[in-house]
Amino acid sequence: MKVGVTPAFEQTAREATHSLLRAVAGLMFWQHGAQKLFGWLDGRQVQELASLPGLAGVLEFFGGVLIIVGLFTRPVAFVLSGEMAFAYFMSHAPRALWPIENRGEASVLFCFIFLFFAAHGAGRYSLDALLGGRRANRVAQPA
Repeated sequence: MKVGVTPAFEQTAREATHSLLRAVAGLMFWQHGAQKLFGWLDGRQVQELASLPGLAGVLEFFGGVLIIVGLFTRPVAFVLSGEMAFAYFMSHAPRALWPIENRGEASVLFCFIFLFFAAHGAGRYSLDALLGGRRANRVAQPA
């Protein structure tokens, strides 16, 4: 006899872990922005907001919040993925070939996690899904 999970459980687990990954990645990313913008969490606050580190702080702080709650996830994740690719090639890649050598692992992981969310969306447990459901209901109801 084959032992396994039911299709319903598998679907629920897939949806829950999709949303958990989004929320945790957003929270981890938000912390980097909080360090840059406010000096929180043992960080160094950027002195000039109109600089690359200042722009990164704004993207990380506010983008992180949007990713956590799953609002405007696809476009925000696409922008954040690009930010992390830019950060990797500007800051880390010149130091060494491999991310483990140039301390760029976090940038690479964030880049590809956000690319995943740009392609797959926020998931079922998100404001995007909630608002999308409301929009679909408004469109489906006759006037």
